[in-house]
Amino acid sequence: MSPVFPMLTVLTMFYYICLRRRARTATRGEMMNSHRTIESNSRTSPLNAEVVQYAKEVVDFSSHYGSENSMSYTMWNLAGVPNVFPSSGDFTQTAVFRTYGTWWDQCPSASLPFKRTPPNFQSQDYVELSFEQQVYPTAVHVLETYHPGAVIRILACSANPYSPIPPAEVRWEILWSERPTKVNASQARQFKPCIKQINFPTNLIRLEVNSSLLDYYTELDAVVLHGTKDKPVLSLKTSLIDMNDLEDDGYEEKDGCGMDSLNKKFSSTALREGPNNGYFDKLPYELIQLILNHLTLPDLCRLAQTCKLLNQHCCDPLQYTHLNLQPYWAKLSDTSLEFLQPRCTLVQWLNLSWTGNRGFISVAGFSRFLKVCGSELVRLELSCSHFLNETCLEIISEMCPNLQDLNLSSCDKLSPQAFNHIAKLCSLRRLVLYRTKVEIEDYDMIASMIGAKCKNLRTLDLWRCKNITENGIAELASGCPLLEELDLGWCPTLQSSTGCFARLARRLPNLQKLFLTANRSVCDTDIEELACNCTRLRQLDILGTRMVSPASLRKLLESCKDLSLLDVSFCSQIDNRAVLELNVSFPKVFIKKSFTQ
Repeated sequence: MSPVFPMLTVLTMFYYICLRRRARTATRGEMMNSHRTIESNSRTSPLNAEVVQYAKEVVDFSSHYGSENSMSYTMWNLAGVPNVFPSSGDFTQTAVFRTYGTWWDQCPSASLPFKRTPPNFQSQDYVELSFEQQVYPTAVHVLETYHPGAVIRILACSANPYSPIPPAEVRWEILWSERPTKVNASQARQFKPCIKQINFPTNLIRLEVNSSLLDYYTELDAVVLHGTKDKPVLSLKTSLIDMNDLEDDGYEEKDGCGMDSLNKKFSSTALREGPNNGYFDKLPYELIQLILNHLTLPDLCRLAQTCKLLNQHCCDPLQYTHLNLQPYWAKLSDTSLEFLQPRCTLVQWLNLSWTGNRGFISVAGFSRFLKVCGSELVRLELSCSHFLNETCLEIISEMCPNLQDLNLSSCDKLSPQAFNHIAKLCSLRRLVLYRTKVEIEDYDMIASMIGAKCKNLRTLDLWRCKNITENGIAELASGCPLLEELDLGWCPTLQSSTGCFARLARRLPNLQKLFLTANRSVCDTDIEELACNCTRLRQLDILGTRMVSPASLRKLLESCKDLSLLDVSFCSQIDNRAVLELNVSFPKVFIKKSFTQ
């Protein structure tokens, strides 16, 4: 045999070892981007022509700036061809999420973050888009028209939303992911991330965003999916073998975010017998508990397999008083809840937002879990949990007597009568009903009841309440003197000429956040009343008013020393020169002046 062959064998083994070591020492981002990945510049043969298509329909989303019965600033603008691109600026024909920046996290009503949230999960909002044809993706382009840079993750789903037959299995695969990064330019761009190749065709794409680093609302115009009908042949020149593919576990289990992996790791049969416990059995039980409290949920699952002592600690219900399952939305199922159930008998904070959709969690599975684990619940996050129905709310009202914080935002499948069960939650202190089907015909009556019954109310969001008048506002102002936050954005029936805003300022000295967005009647008198009476004000949004001058804003800024956000976008009397002068005089205040080209 020629000596060349042994040498080739040695070189091959050396190459294998180097690649394996590189895979093991790579950062999480490198592993994610390289795993089973062929860069998107791989060539397709002429027989497998590329299909280019815009989104056909918006399937689901977590929030939008617009209203449910309009097209302005709504997610539905992402369907079809571009409306604005390549123009830059603020346009109503684009898709805009509800929040931006860190302002909402700085409000008194901001919820505390959950412990054990994986550092690689930073998504705040999402939108899911369906396309006409299923393809193997080769590229996903996002047309951003204003303040780009919010998209941090793109996923593809194996389920066909137009198929009449429910799929036996639903898989989500990450095409591209990156941590939030600051984009200094606000101009339009065509975002073209380098995506990974997947082994199934898709016509359902999900964008996840994080707007915390943005100076203003990001605006998206369209999404373009490129792909081939047949699975493309990989180019040897561009392919790179990830040695993790030689392992039994898949990517989701490698990064610890797959609930299938968690299910296996929680099982007691997965415990490995070890010769001893090292020095851990010499430490106090409480100290070990404190150390393990810093681990994420997947790491806790892995550690449970090492020895009996650590398995006991990892299964202790005290480790699960705060349980955030939102990062695992793509895999969380009835089986997952069943495995977690014995360990969650003391859970106080539970986050199931975004979970259970497309049949992953059933009403029966959710009910079984709460019957065992709901007695100590104080906070329950269920945003965008579309499996919820009236039975679920009834179970919550019966099994969670200590519940103080309930978030049902964007649970738009719940019927109006289902919300009657919330009245049984006597300890409730915070309730979020954004984008639900709660039917209110007379907002003045509601405001009057709140003023009469909720004397200690601190926060009230009446965003886009279309028929509230100065009478309801007067009842609120007199009955809730401790209000710190009030959102009256896009309430067209409120007029400054009635004196409602001036009365608010005089009656609510503790106001820290006041949004009067898109109310064109706000005038200098209202601003001067705020300057005199609401000196603790931190955030003020008067976007769209035509009657506020730079002089009154200067009085406000001189009086309200803690003011950090002032939105004067589209205020006709406040030009760019006035904003510049105010910025020079008050450099600590973020003064936003938006524009349209």
